[in-house]
Amino acid sequence: MIKLILSFLLMLCVQVSTASAYNRYELSELRNSYLAASKSEEAADLFYDKMEKYEGKEPVVLGYKAASEAVMAKYAWNPYTKIRHLKKAAAIFEEAVALDKQNPEIRFLRFIVEGHIPDYLDMSPNLVEDKAIVINSLAKHPRSGINPALAETMRDYMLRKDRCNEAEKQLLESINF
Repeated sequence: MIKLILSFLLMLCVQVSTASAYNRYELSELRNSYLAASKSEEAADLFYDKMEKYEGKEPVVLGYKAASEAVMAKYAWNPYTKIRHLKKAAAIFEEAVALDKQNPEIRFLRFIVEGHIPDYLDMSPNLVEDKAIVINSLAKHPRSGINPALAETMRDYMLRKDRCNEAEKQLLESINF
C-alpha cells in the first residue's frame, strides 16, 4: 500500500513539475519577450537565458528558442559568434518545423530571421516556402487557428517588408481581423 501511495505521489509531482515547466513558456509571454529582445540587448539577454534552458519538444516554443539564438546574433560583435548563433538557430528551426511542418507561427519566426540575414551569407533557404505557408494560413483566418492579434501582426509585417509581390499584398490587405 505504501508503495502504491509513493508511486502516486511521484506521478503527481512529475505532472505538476511538467505543467509548471510548460507554464514558464506561455506563448503570449514568448511573443512579447521576442519583440522586446529585437529592440533591446538587455531584453535579448534575458530572453536568451530563459530559452536556452528549454529542453522540451513543443514545436512553437522551439521556434522561439531558435529566434532567441538569432536575436543574439544581432547583438554579437564578433562575426564568428554571429554565424554560430545563426547556425544554431537554423538547426533548432529545422527541428521545430519537422515536429509541425504547417505551423504558421514557426514559419513566420523563421521567415523574419532569414529575412534579416544578408544574402551573401546564403543562409536563407526557406524564405519562399515559409512565406507561402504564412500567407496561406493568413488567407484562411480565422479557420487557420492563428491567434487574432498574432495574425494581424503577421499580416502587417508581411505588408511592410519588401518580401511580397503585388498579388500577395492585395490578398493580405483584403484580410480583416
